[in-house]
Amino acid sequence: MDSRAATANRGRTRPMSRVAQGRLRFERVGAATVLRQAYAESPLRLLTPRNHGEGAWVYTGTLGGGLVDGDRVRLRISVGAGARAFVSTQGATRVYRSPRGCESETAAEIADGAALILAPDPTSCYAGSRYQQRTEVDLAEGGSVALWDVLSAGRVILGVGIGWMEDEFRALGIPFDERVARTEEACAALADRLGRFEALATLLLAGPLFAALREELRSRLEDRPVRARSRLLESASALAADVLVVRLAAASVEELVCALRERLAAVPALLGDDPWARRA
Repeated sequence: MDSRAATANRGRTRPMSRVAQGRLRFERVGAATVLRQAYAESPLRLLTPRNHGEGAWVYTGTLGGGLVDGDRVRLRISVGAGARAFVSTQGATRVYRSPRGCESETAAEIADGAALILAPDPTSCYAGSRYQQRTEVDLAEGGSVALWDVLSAGRVILGVGIGWMEDEFRALGIPFDERVARTEEACAALADRLGRFEALATLLLAGPLFAALREELRSRLEDRPVRARSRLLESASALAADVLVVRLAAASVEELVCALRERLAAVPALLGDDPWARRA
């Protein structure tokens, strides 16, 4: 290859890598839930620890501890009738320098009588990163879901990282589409808007198994006044009689994650074991 061709090739942007596929399928067998299928392509990893309850747990991760330039992952989750599933991450989702960008997509289908708790650790975009995330949930009548998204905003205040997060929820004809965009233009004004808050989260609860928890949270937030200089702010919005969205902002990521786990204190009883006990 001559020098001119070598120079031209160096200037080209390499194509995005193929999408790494992952699949999880949970089924109810007797009194317990079993993981019928667990498939992952690099760089996606799946950890399936045992527990003492009736639910099945899966923790996702990536080779190298984060997403690097060009990584694209897609996880499909199926929770069969009557099954109980808990899906989280091995640690924070770290997105490293990525001029071409990184992408992550999660799609879940939850059958009648089933329950999914989708509770990933916070997302952190490092300097020079570009990240797009999408979460889609299709909930059947009689199914239940509790999911949260946590965004570490402290790094955005420093002006590093560009991200896009989108959540789509479909249940009994009720649409919910929430998007959080972090662009270079938005980062410039974000510090003034967030002030002392370094972490943002959205918590969604739907279905009959979370009815008591939704009512408790709604009553608590309706009666709680906003205190000056509070380190945690919360608001709740009912999309329907059986769907509640709670939005939170906290002064630190640790405080926000602790608050979310406290709000979901009923989860260990639903699963028959505590998925957060070893990570306290």
